[in-house]
Amino acid sequence: MENKKKKLKFMNSVFWISFIIIFVFALWGALAPEALATQANTIYGSIASTFGWFYLVFVLALIVFNFYLAFSKYGSIRLGGDNTKPKYSLFTWLAMLFSCGFGVSIVFWGVAEPMTHFGSPPPFEGDIQAGTAEAAREAMWSAFFNNGIHQWASFTFVGLAISYFIYRQEERSLMSDTMNYVIGDTGKKPLRNAVDIIAVIATVMGVATTLGLSVLQISGGLGFVFDFSSGTGTQILIVIAMFLFFMVSTLSGLDRGIKYLSNINLGLALILMIAVLIIGPTGFLLETITMGIGDYLQNFFQASLRMDHYTQTTWVQDWPIYYWAWTIAWSPFVGMFVARISRGRTVREFVLGVMVSPPFIGIIWIGIFGGTAVHLDLFQGTNIAGAVAEDTTTALFSMLENIPLGTILSILSIGLLFTFLVTSADSATFVLGMMTSKGDTNPSLIVKIIWGTLIASLAVVLMISAGLDGLQTASLIGALPFSIVLFVAAVSLLKTIRRDYKATRKRQEEERIRKQIEDHHANN
Repeated sequence: MENKKKKLKFMNSVFWISFIIIFVFALWGALAPEALATQANTIYGSIASTFGWFYLVFVLALIVFNFYLAFSKYGSIRLGGDNTKPKYSLFTWLAMLFSCGFGVSIVFWGVAEPMTHFGSPPPFEGDIQAGTAEAAREAMWSAFFNNGIHQWASFTFVGLAISYFIYRQEERSLMSDTMNYVIGDTGKKPLRNAVDIIAVIATVMGVATTLGLSVLQISGGLGFVFDFSSGTGTQILIVIAMFLFFMVSTLSGLDRGIKYLSNINLGLALILMIAVLIIGPTGFLLETITMGIGDYLQNFFQASLRMDHYTQTTWVQDWPIYYWAWTIAWSPFVGMFVARISRGRTVREFVLGVMVSPPFIGIIWIGIFGGTAVHLDLFQGTNIAGAVAEDTTTALFSMLENIPLGTILSILSIGLLFTFLVTSADSATFVLGMMTSKGDTNPSLIVKIIWGTLIASLAVVLMISAGLDGLQTASLIGALPFSIVLFVAAVSLLKTIRRDYKATRKRQEEERIRKQIEDHHANN
C-alpha cells in the first residue's frame, strides 16, 4: 500500500498543470517555431531593457547575502544535525556541483564566448579594434566575469535555502516551503502551487534546450572530426543513446549513477585542461589566466552594475543580463539538486564550495581553451573567431584542430560532452521527480522515467523544428517574477536562521549551566 502511494504521489495539480503548459509550449515551438521565437524575444527584450538594472542589482545583492551568511556567526551552522557528516567526499561533491551546474555550458562556451568578444569587442573601453591584443584582454576578463560567481549566486542561495529548510526545519524539498516563515506553514495553496509550477516549467524548458544545444554541439563535433553528416538523423541517434545511458544511470540511483558520472566528468575535464595547457602555449596561458583574474577582480563591482545605455548597444542585455536571467530561472533545478547532495556541510562550506569552486574551475577552463584560441588567432594567423561567428557549435573543435593531438582531444571532448549530457538529464529528472512528488527526496522510478522521456522528446521535436531558441528565450521570461520568490525566500531564511541560532545558543547555555551544577554536586 505504501509503495502504491509513493508511485501515485506525482498525480497532483503541480504535475498536471506543469505538464499541460509545457505541452502547449512544445506544440507551439514545433508547429510555429518562428512565431514562438519572435514573441518570446519581444517579451524578453522588453523585460531586459526595462528591468535589466534590477537583474544586475539583485544578483549582486545575492552574492553579498551569501557571503554574509558564510562569514557571519551563522557560518558554522551545519546543514543537518550538529554532528552530521557529509555523505560525499569533497572531490565527488565538487564534481557533482560542476556537472549539474554548467558542465555542458562551459564546454560549449569555453572557446565560443571569448572568441566572440575577441571578434566583436564589448563597447565600453573606447574604440577597441577586433582581433587585437587589446580586444584579447577585454575578451578574456569579460568571459571570466560572465562565467564567474555571479552565475552561481542564485544557485547557491536557492540550494542553501532548500538545504536549511530540509535538514534543519524538516520541510519538504519544494521551493514554496522556503517561504514558510513569511507566508506561514500551512494554507495559501494556490500561491504555493504557482511557485512550484513556475519552478517545474523553467526547469523543463531550460534542460530541454540545454540538451538540444548539447546534442547539436556533439553532432557538429562528430561531423567536424570524422567528416560525416551531422544532420537530424545523427542528432536523433545521439538523443536515443543519451536516453539509454540515462536510464541505466537512473536505475543505478543517485549514489551510483550521477555520482560515478560526475567523477568521470571532472576527471575528463581535468585531463583535457592539463593536456591543452601542456601542448598549447603554456606560458602565454598562465599569464592570460593571471591577468584575466586580476582584471576580473579589479573591475568586479563596476562590471556588476555596468549598463550600456550610454553606448546605445545591447551588449549587457545580450550577455550578463541574459546569463543572470537564465541562472534565476534555472535556480530551482540546480539549487534543489545541490541541496540534495549537501547534507552535513556547514553554511560556510556550502557557500564557498558552491559559489566559488565551480566558477573557479570554469575560469581556468576558459583561460586554457579560450586563451589557446586567442593565441592561435593573434600569433599564428588562424581565423577561429571567424569560424565561431559562423557556427558556435564547432568553436571548440576549430581550436583543437590547430594544436598537436587535436583529433584525440576532440574525441575526448565529445565523450565529455556526452557524459555531461547524460548527467544533466539524470539530475534534472531526479529534481523534477522531487518537485512533482510533493517534495519526496527519493521520487519513484516511474515519475523520473516520465520526465526523462518528456525532456528527450521535447529536445528532439524542437531540434527538428528549429524551435530551441524560442523555448530557451521563453524560459527566461519567468526569471522576473521568480526573483520576487527568491527575495521572499531570503527574508524567510534570514529570519529562520536568526531564530534558530538564538534558540541553539540558549540551549547550549542551559546545558552549560546544568553541567556546572552537576559537577558542583558531584564534587561536594
